[in-house]
Amino acid sequence: MTNTPVASKPKPRPRPQVMRLTDAAATRIRELTARAESEIIGLRVGVKNGGCAGQSYTVEYAHDIRPTDEVVEDKGVKILVDPKAVLFLLGTEMDYQTDKMQAQFVFNNPNQISACGCGESVQLKPAEV
Repeated sequence: MTNTPVASKPKPRPRPQVMRLTDAAATRIRELTARAESEIIGLRVGVKNGGCAGQSYTVEYAHDIRPTDEVVEDKGVKILVDPKAVLFLLGTEMDYQTDKMQAQFVFNNPNQISACGCGESVQLKPAEV
C-alpha cells in the first residue's frame, strides 16, 4: 500500500479591513456612545442611492450586530458596515472634522469617482479586489 500525500487546503487569505478610523473619528464615536440615551455598541455605516452625484454615505447608531454586518474594530471602537456597502467602502478612512461652520464625519474613499458641489453626495465605484 502506497501512501499518497493528501492535498491540504490552502490557507485562506486574511480578509482586508474594510475601513480604518482616524484618532479624531474614534474619539468622536466614543463620545457619542458614552452620552447616548440607550446602549449603543458603535456606528453603522453604509451607502444609499440618492443626491445629485448618485450616492451618499449613511451613519447611524448601532444597537446590535446583525448577522450580515462587517464588523470593523479600530482604535477601541466598532464600526458595523452594511454588507451592500463593503465593496464601495473598501480602503476608506473615516475621519471627523470640525471647522467654524460644521462638524462631521468625512470619508476619504479611494473608490470615490466624484462628488457634488455641495458635498452631500458622491459617485462611487466598487473596489477592485
